[in-house]
Amino acid sequence: MSGPGGVGKGTVVARVLQVVPDLWLSRSWTTRPRRTGEPGDAYVFVDRATFEERLAGGGFLEWNEFPANGALYGTPVIEPDDRDVLLEIELNGARQVKTRYPDAVLILVVAPSQEVQEQRLRGRGDDEDSVARRIALGQAEQREGERLADHVVVNDDLDRAAAEVAGIIDAHRAGR
Repeated sequence: MSGPGGVGKGTVVARVLQVVPDLWLSRSWTTRPRRTGEPGDAYVFVDRATFEERLAGGGFLEWNEFPANGALYGTPVIEPDDRDVLLEIELNGARQVKTRYPDAVLILVVAPSQEVQEQRLRGRGDDEDSVARRIALGQAEQREGERLADHVVVNDDLDRAAAEVAGIIDAHRAGR
């Protein structure tokens, strides 16, 4: 699952995990500091040297550096098991995953409007400069994401969006 910052990916993912059985969420690593009020298990929070060591060892499925804050984010290589894996990743990471695994299903989550996206970014504590940068970047990411994605889900209502994602997952499982 991918989408620009502030579209509510994390909220949709949390709800989907409640309703879709046998789905495992990969927890990403990051070098950014934990936000106020953010759960400690939202990411594996590490310093840059630790991240770069794992990166050099081929330990990430996908990774990205965000120019806005210089933070690194990455999804660790996953050991296969019988569960489907859900990745909550930015568009650059989704592009990397689709290149490595062309049959991966990419669901792009978008906000119902730019105004709602701005409110969500401010609501999570982003400063005005960061909001402006994320909105500008988000417009380009959404255009590219719509070309790359297998499905686009508008997060205008959490229950509806989560149900739509769950339906997409069920349909792909049935098609295997």
